[in-house]
Amino acid sequence: MLKNTLFLLLIVLSVGAYAQNASNVIRTDAVVRDTAIKKDLIDIGKKLFSIKSKPRTNPGDKKVFFSLLPIGGNVPGGGRALITSTTAGFYVGERKTTYMSNVTFTPYWNLKSRFGLPLRSNIWLNNNEWVIQGDTRFLFYPQATWGIGSGTEDQSVLVNYKYIRFYQSALKRIKPYLYAGLGYNLDYFINVRTDAPGLAAFSGYKTGTGDGENSFSSGVSANLIYDTRNNSINPLPGSYLNVSIRNNPSFLGSKTSWQSVYVDARKYISLNTKPHQQNTLAFWSYLWTGLNNDIPYLNLPSIGWDPNNRSGRGVDQNRYRGKGLFYLESEYRRDITNDGLFGFVVFANATSVTEQDNKFKKLHPAIGTGLRIKFNKASNTNIAIDYGVSKGYKGFAINLGEAF
Repeated sequence: MLKNTLFLLLIVLSVGAYAQNASNVIRTDAVVRDTAIKKDLIDIGKKLFSIKSKPRTNPGDKKVFFSLLPIGGNVPGGGRALITSTTAGFYVGERKTTYMSNVTFTPYWNLKSRFGLPLRSNIWLNNNEWVIQGDTRFLFYPQATWGIGSGTEDQSVLVNYKYIRFYQSALKRIKPYLYAGLGYNLDYFINVRTDAPGLAAFSGYKTGTGDGENSFSSGVSANLIYDTRNNSINPLPGSYLNVSIRNNPSFLGSKTSWQSVYVDARKYISLNTKPHQQNTLAFWSYLWTGLNNDIPYLNLPSIGWDPNNRSGRGVDQNRYRGKGLFYLESEYRRDITNDGLFGFVVFANATSVTEQDNKFKKLHPAIGTGLRIKFNKASNTNIAIDYGVSKGYKGFAINLGEAF
């Protein structure tokens, strides 16, 4: 069934890509509009402090746009920490033929022993010939886990460990908007431990749950991307599909040999009746599943552990974990002010995870709303303040850029 689904997806993508004009590497309806009538926090700061910008002979010459947000927020496992999110949007090639690249660095520290250093990058080379993706993390923290499947709200344990991630992939354009390539993926969970009764006894899962155990996975991935968005920080109308098949053989150092598949699909539909204003419906779905029974516990699909850690707003990260996970989310995005400085979103999502018998049985919904404040109009970067609610959980999330 899974092989047939992937085969059909590849056929649809190939046909759709072949129908496009090869010279039109950026869709005409996915170009950032003139920002002269827009306003952001940078404009307000310049006005408050009487800062005069040096006029540019060609406003389109600027290629790097920074956004910085120092905040205090909740971190997985409970408690609060100082979080500084920095996003850089920039162009490696000609703006007319090259998507905007971005690098995000979001370090956090709770002034004690818990901290994280995640660095993610998405680099589009000149004329969109190649896309280079990276995800490097050094994390020290405990996280709550509810075991395999749906679990119950009041039965969880804290898992302490150190985590090193190094993911890198390179994809070559083979047709307009369609890319294929290979990647390397390394996960290293160090000194995995919990209080009594221990992770193995609590979860009923044997692989990667021994007290004080180290879990190491090293593998290669085959990746396919179809992307008609020109700005992943705040996508304009377009589509996105990512298919990644990962293999972790023992000869590359993996403690156990295992495989997984991740399929991520997104669609953005413009409802604009006025130019220069945000009025968009966005849809997101992904399927993440293991293909065998020897996957380390912390590598099992889990809500909030998608590549950008943005799924499951209104749900505790790690709340649902299993051999397979299916996720759906929709969001309505709308400007409040004509200058784009303020906007709002409303969203709903649902998660289904396989239970102990590896079958999908339950659907877990969440809903929420959010405020948007334009930080940098040139890169279309918003400060996103979201509030989500689900059974047994409610809370705020603050980020730079949209959830998807």
